[in-house]
Amino acid sequence: MEQKRGNLLIFIAAMLFSLGGLCIKFIPWNGIAINGGRTLLSSMLLLAYLRYNKQKLIISKGTLIGAACIFFTNVLYSYANTMTTAANAILLQFVAPVFVILILWIFFRERPKRVDITACILVFGGIACFVLDGLGSGHMLGNFLALLSGLAYAGVFLMNRIPGGDSFSATILGQLTGALVGIPFILRETDFSSTTLIAVVVLGVFQMGTGYLFFCTGIKKTTPVTAVLISGVEPIMNPLLVAIFVGEMISPISAVGGVIVVGTIMSYNILIAKRQQIVEQELSTLP
Repeated sequence: MEQKRGNLLIFIAAMLFSLGGLCIKFIPWNGIAINGGRTLLSSMLLLAYLRYNKQKLIISKGTLIGAACIFFTNVLYSYANTMTTAANAILLQFVAPVFVILILWIFFRERPKRVDITACILVFGGIACFVLDGLGSGHMLGNFLALLSGLAYAGVFLMNRIPGGDSFSATILGQLTGALVGIPFILRETDFSSTTLIAVVVLGVFQMGTGYLFFCTGIKKTTPVTAVLISGVEPIMNPLLVAIFVGEMISPISAVGGVIVVGTIMSYNILIAKRQQIVEQELSTLP
């Protein structure tokens, strides 16, 4: 029963996360202003949750580095969505696990295994498709920003490697930074129509705030393999919702790149998670 509840929470979180591309398309603001609006609302919700559970906000070197990664992940993604298709933005951010492999290799001297190298080669092949699409469609800068967002997102996955790291505190600090940086840009905007404001509220309260709370709760009640499979809903639903409600279509070459990227990352995560489960089972049988 607990695992079913966890699966449901992960699914709801993935669906909420997938609203990002659609809502941003309805906000005619600068990327920093969009991120400022949604992180302001989301950080208020997360702080309220922190206070409700009587938890302390941890401020340390680890959480500050994590906060910086989260800030750049969010702001670069917001900018990318205004300069390229929603599909390109989310799919290129989805390559974060490959950047994790490369960072561990370069900075932590952890030599990648054969499966890691294979995943990197395939994903960079998918990225090449997006590069070709950017050259022909004028989306090159937006695609590049989305890729940088994936690089920053990789840093989020590595927060536990830094002494004093705490993902929940880092998330709140990163979102508060986004809000503080974004407020001056919001004040320069002129379009505060009901459509714009509703989209900002949905982004902040539901897509980021509630989505993150559901994900953190659900991940504790389900297996890594199941969580990976269910989370794969996001990069599929994100561009699909934009195509249905905005009419923005992904180009054939980007579609090929997307299939390569999503297929590789999903397969890689599932394989790694299964290997980890086997190791844990073997260790549990030891006397």
